[in-house]
Amino acid sequence: MTLHIETPALLFSATSLILLAYTNRFLTIATIIRSLKKTYDENENKSILIEIKNLNLRLTLIRYMQLFGVLSLFLSVFAMLLLFFDFQIAGLYFFGFSLLSLLISLALSFWEISISVKALQVHLSDLVK
Repeated sequence: MTLHIETPALLFSATSLILLAYTNRFLTIATIIRSLKKTYDENENKSILIEIKNLNLRLTLIRYMQLFGVLSLFLSVFAMLLLFFDFQIAGLYFFGFSLLSLLISLALSFWEISISVKALQVHLSDLVK
């Protein structure tokens, strides 16, 4: 199998947009946690604490999503460098690892989204009867 230098470059735009989306999610959740922490300090409500723990788990997942996304981008660039110097087999393997890293990042993203949806369903459960 021959891999051309342009193939790993295809991941650049997709990975950059994914990382931007992950960063936006991170910042939004961090803002919500700060707000909930302030509310919890004013009146120690157990449900707020549970919500903060849930959001903290989501922040951890987003951090790993970002880690694997950046790793994917790094491995893709390294694969391009190897292909540039005509190390075809090594470039192919590094590109494969780049795809695997991107797949892990996307799987973690799906997990984080499913946690978010479940939390919203619990939050809205008293409205739907």
